[in-house]
Amino acid sequence: MEPVDVARSPDGPELAIYDFGGDGDDLLLAHATGFHAHFWLPVVDHLRSSFRCWAFDERGHGRSATPADGRFAWEAYAADALAVVDRLGLSHPVAAGHSCGGALLLIAEADRPGTFPALWCYEPIVFPPAAPAHDGPNPLAAGARRRRATFPSFDAAYDNYAAKPPFDRLAPEALRAYVDHGFEPTDPGDDRGEVTLRCRPEDEAATYEMGRSHCGWDVLPTIGCPVVVASGETSDAVPPAIAERQVDRLPHGRVEVMTGLGHFGPGERPDQVAASIIRALA
Repeated sequence: MEPVDVARSPDGPELAIYDFGGDGDDLLLAHATGFHAHFWLPVVDHLRSSFRCWAFDERGHGRSATPADGRFAWEAYAADALAVVDRLGLSHPVAAGHSCGGALLLIAEADRPGTFPALWCYEPIVFPPAAPAHDGPNPLAAGARRRRATFPSFDAAYDNYAAKPPFDRLAPEALRAYVDHGFEPTDPGDDRGEVTLRCRPEDEAATYEMGRSHCGWDVLPTIGCPVVVASGETSDAVPPAIAERQVDRLPHGRVEVMTGLGHFGPGERPDQVAASIIRALA
């Protein structure tokens, strides 16, 4: 699906915007680091009867531009979300975010209170300040820099991911969406040849590195709208105990523990995740 519009972030990058359709209140969807807007499509299939669904590719992801200055501060990601809301002219949309997407929505609401009347955040990356002992190299960034960026074809990429964790836990339609929209032909126009990641490994790594230094934890007490923090029962990224600590700082927050899911929950059980979003936001 091609973008329906482009927003320009305050510091320059152009952001691809998608209209995923549906009926009801406007719902803005924000994706996780290394993913893209279309990863939400299997969830959106269950949401269209309740919401008009919009999504965007975050800076350096999908079809959105990498910032010229290489800036991947998460406060800039939050400004991207507000730029999308403004470009679309959305009036008080509800919003749902996964991982980085949940964190940037929380920061955006803190930056401009009243933008979102309610939020649903699946394992937002918002942690207490790191102890000095945990302040070394970021293993997620190191892993991103090692990520294989090219495959002989879309199908080869799909087969590779389907055979290894954590992608082997994804529903087939979610993995297909990740591959088909997360890669592009290395030679433009050659849909049967080599494909390359749209999100450059270095950009993904830079995003992870900035995930330790944003203001999300500090601003939680200022967020006045209702927030559901969903956490996968089996997750080791933002487990229920951390979600409880996040909610303790939110004036109107509650935790929902999602049975059997890990950190990639929206791609593991799209129907279960959609039902939670509907309960929280419809």
